[in-house]
Parts: sequence; structure tokens; C-alpha cells
Amino acid sequence: MSFGRSLNQSLRKLFAFLPRQTRFAIYRSFVECDASPSPRLVLKIAETRDELEACFKLLHDAYVGSGFMKPDPSGMRVTLYHALPTTTTLCAKYDGEVVGTLSLIRESLFGFPLQAIFDLNQVRERKGQIAEVSALAVHPKFRKTGGTILFPLMKFMYNYCTTFFDTRHLVIAVNPNRIEMYESLLFFERLTENSVDNYDFANGAPAVGATLDLRTAPILFKQVYGKKPLRRNMHHYFIEAVMPNIVLPTRRYFTTNDPVMTPALLDYFFNQRTQVFAQLDEHKKQLLHAIYNLDAFQPVLPPIAQPAEQKVQRSHQRYSVKCPGSFDVQLTSGARVYELLVVDLSLYGFQVYSQVALPLGEWGEALIKLGTAEKSITKAKAVRERANGLAGFYGFQLAEPDLAWRKFVNAMQSGSTHDDLDNATRFLPDAA
Repeated sequence: MSFGRSLNQSLRKLFAFLPRQTRFAIYRSFVECDASPSPRLVLKIAETRDELEACFKLLHDAYVGSGFMKPDPSGMRVTLYHALPTTTTLCAKYDGEVVGTLSLIRESLFGFPLQAIFDLNQVRERKGQIAEVSALAVHPKFRKTGGTILFPLMKFMYNYCTTFFDTRHLVIAVNPNRIEMYESLLFFERLTENSVDNYDFANGAPAVGATLDLRTAPILFKQVYGKKPLRRNMHHYFIEAVMPNIVLPTRRYFTTNDPVMTPALLDYFFNQRTQVFAQLDEHKKQLLHAIYNLDAFQPVLPPIAQPAEQKVQRSHQRYSVKCPGSFDVQLTSGARVYELLVVDLSLYGFQVYSQVALPLGEWGEALIKLGTAEKSITKAKAVRERANGLAGFYGFQLAEPDLAWRKFVNAMQSGSTHDDLDNATRFLPDAA
């Protein structure tokens, strides 16, 4: 795709005085998207030390060059959010070299970077999981080629969020001179009318907050791009086209995160190469210990000066999932089967979303698909409505977890990365 850069500097000042819709139409006129890029381009989750380091170095150079940060002795831009199991870093590799990256940050005990300055209440009211798009960078040698890297990376982001990351809303904080690209081409809506003059997460640079509802985005894409030729049809590109360059993660279970940070990787990036952990305040150190409370992580986490009087609740005590299921219950009016979507679970309970009202306090049979080849059949009952204050959500209690359920929870408790989860239960005895 090519846009923006095709307009020379002398036209940019005049461009700013054009009506908003005219500017948007001009942006869209430069769209050129290729759903079949060179096989030399591969898009995947950054999971090895080399891949992550290349992403952080690319990000550092881009941020320093734009004035968004001061040079770091490590030559990398690494933040606390990169350490969290709820963050996924995507990368674009061309001939094996990392040439593009962005990170997707799901909500955790640390919230989102942009919520320090932007109010997300209006987004939360629409329901659905939120992810912040952050840490975007493209290698200099590909910046003048328009969207050769950027748009495949954006498509990867869209596919990953809608099929694997259980995300409905994307939020971003971008420089004011970039916001109209996101508005005109991708239909982001501003969180605030005016830009923020000082965004600490980007070295005090100005920022504009914006959001995109991924549930309604396909409708907008079809309205604007649906009748255009394929090379300009962003609806086909984002929604319909299958790009073999994209390597989506393989998951044994229907989980919603893909953590990659092992104790060794955490130690390397956050203790050895940078001082991110050492610079945390006491409260953040406690939160980090609450997230990574497995014994293997303790030696690499920053020490806590004084144990908290009240233990911080683990952010992943209930595990985020997206598991289809059903609830078969015998009522006075007869047998009923309700379709469910399990959104989180623990050893003795789970939370579901249902499009219809569920009976409370009635024991029945819950059949939950934990993965492509894993299912659990247990006795359960709905014990509360409007779980977490949201209509359509119900909390369930299990009478006794079955073998499949116990294996799954055990794998979640003992695993630290998505590979751990895929492998852990394969070696558990069937009678465990």
C-alpha cells in the first residue's frame, strides 16, 4: 500500500486545509494492498530471544529517531508491559530479518499504558475485551515502500485479535500527525476531541487516543471498500483474504493468550540488558510477583522489601479462555439445552456468556470443549447472574472437576509459555 509519503512536503500544508472528508478520500485513493506478498515475508509471534531482541532494537531506533525516547545503553526499547503474559509481540520477517513489529497488550493488573491519560469508560461500556496496540515500528528500508510491511502486519494483527486474542476493541495512542491515517483507512474513532500535549510513555510527545470496534469494523470496511478493485479493496484484504505468510499459533486448548517469557528471557531482557525490574516501585514489584508466582520465576523477579500485609490476587487465578459448550438441565417444564461460551475458568468454577437467560441454582450437565481434541463433561450449576456486573454473563460452580478439566487447570498452573501449555498435559497419566 502507498499513501502519505506520495504527497510531497509542499502539498502537505495545503492538504491540512482541505475538508476532513476530502482528506480522507485522498488517503483512501492511495491504497494499494497485496493479499499475496512475496513468500520471503513471514509474519509470526516473536518468541525466541533473537526475535524479541530484534523487535526491541527496531523499536528503539524508530522511537529515538522520532524523538519518542532517549537512546538507551541497551540499544533496545523494553517496557514492563513486554514482560507480561498478557502481551503478545508480533513480528514481520523478510528473508529471516525482523523488519516490522507491534505489540498487543491485554488488560492485566497493570492496566494499559494509555489509560494514564485517556478515559476508556466509553469503550468499556460497549463490552468485550480490550487490547492496546503499541510499540509499532517498521525497518527504515521498508518505510518508503508504503505498506509493504505495515499492512501485512496490520492484517496479522486483525486476524490474531479476532480469532486468537479474544479482543473486540483496539485502542491506540498515536502522534497527531498520524491519527488521520488510522481514521480514514481503518476507521478508528478518537477517544478525545483534542490531542494530549504530553504523553509520558513516548517521552512527552503529543498523542491522540483512538479506538476501533472489531465487531463493527467489517461492516464499515465493506461499505467503503467493498466495490473497489481487489488491489484497493481493504474489506477483501482484511476480512476475506487468506495470507499464507501469516503463521498463527497452534493451540491445544482454547486459551486467549500466547505468553513466551520464560524465566531466562525475563532475566535477560529485564535484569541483564536493561534495568526495567530494578526501577520498579514496591507496589509494581508486588504485582509482578502476583502474576509470576511460580517457583521458577522467583530468582529473576525483583526482590520485595516488605511482604504485603494482604497478598495481591493473582491476575491469572481464573484463566482466560474462549471455549464453546452447552448446559443440559432438567427443569419442571422439561429438559433444556443452553449454548454457552466459557470466557474464564478455575478448578471449581467458570464464567460463561449466554445469549439467553439461564436458570440459577439448577444442577445440570456442562459439556465444555477445552480444545480441538479435549472436552470436559461435569455436573455444574449457575450460581450468579450478571457476573462481573455484565448482563448475559453467569458464574458457574462445578460439583467435581473431571479428569480433562483437572489436566487443563494443572497445565495452566504449571506452565509459563504457550508451548508449556501445549506440551504439559501430554505427559500426565490418564488417572491423574
